[in-house]
Amino acid sequence: MKAIVYHKYGSVEVLELKEIDTPVAEDDQVLIKVHAASVNPLDWHFMRGKPYFMRIKAGLRKPKVTRLGVDAAGQAEAVGKNVTRFQPGDEVFGACAGAFAQYACASENALARKPANLTFEQAAAVPIAALSALQGLRDKGRLQSGQKVLINGAAGGVGTFAVQIAKAFGADVTGVCSTRNVNLVRSIGAHHVIDYKQEDFTHNGQRYDLILDSVGNHSLSACRRALTAAGTLVLVGGPDKGRWIGPLTGMLKAVVLSRFVSQKLLPFLAKRSQADLAVLKELLETGKVTPVIDRRYPLSEVPEAIRYLEEGHAQGKVVITM
Repeated sequence: MKAIVYHKYGSVEVLELKEIDTPVAEDDQVLIKVHAASVNPLDWHFMRGKPYFMRIKAGLRKPKVTRLGVDAAGQAEAVGKNVTRFQPGDEVFGACAGAFAQYACASENALARKPANLTFEQAAAVPIAALSALQGLRDKGRLQSGQKVLINGAAGGVGTFAVQIAKAFGADVTGVCSTRNVNLVRSIGAHHVIDYKQEDFTHNGQRYDLILDSVGNHSLSACRRALTAAGTLVLVGGPDKGRWIGPLTGMLKAVVLSRFVSQKLLPFLAKRSQADLAVLKELLETGKVTPVIDRRYPLSEVPEAIRYLEEGHAQGKVVITM
């Protein structure tokens, strides 16, 4: 099969499209014939081996796992002997290892049946970004109907899902984005849209019960100004400052500061969850959430897709087609 592989850390130049052996599903895994995948910041972090703390697990000098990609949608080709929820031929989506390939293996517990109303490309755009939005709002942020919620980075991969999920949960939603994305963010359901080039949400006097921040372009003290006295800030990712711990710098500061203020400042990383994929499936099938896809690239152009996403201007998700 054809797959994107890399054998050393670096820029997109380390990625190669090669013919390799098709993986074999383990007892609790499903072998997926991949129809589409999507690109996430996680991919370039693994590709570059940065921040360096990641190499403790990924490999100190070179990657232990030589394939990239964590989001996929396709058909179950084969299933392990312990798999009970899926059988060959089922259309599935979820998180896996090595999604930038014609075939990939995934744990049964990291998959769900593809929403019937979605294409494979749309389904592949969902897993990591939508799980981050759902878990960040519902679990970390304790989102309640009627609350005022602000999504910073509303036009990005996580942000476009967060706007729609917050609205589906009954929140009054404000999205923050650039001028060119104002219409997009309004079209996916934001009640209010702030163009950050014209207005700084940390200085306009508005207060929010919950802020989900996937950008990290404001200090913690600035974000606190935009929160109610008992409000919550959920940090999903952030700028890559520093080679050693990167986005974790701001998250660690939030943990420390939270001990001394009334507001909750909470770092967050999404977890793979079949139950939450089922929640997303229902939201997608009822039309309350629709994936936003910016660009599509063939498998051979994964380096270009990652380069584009790294620039930070993608509207929604970037998808890889097989």
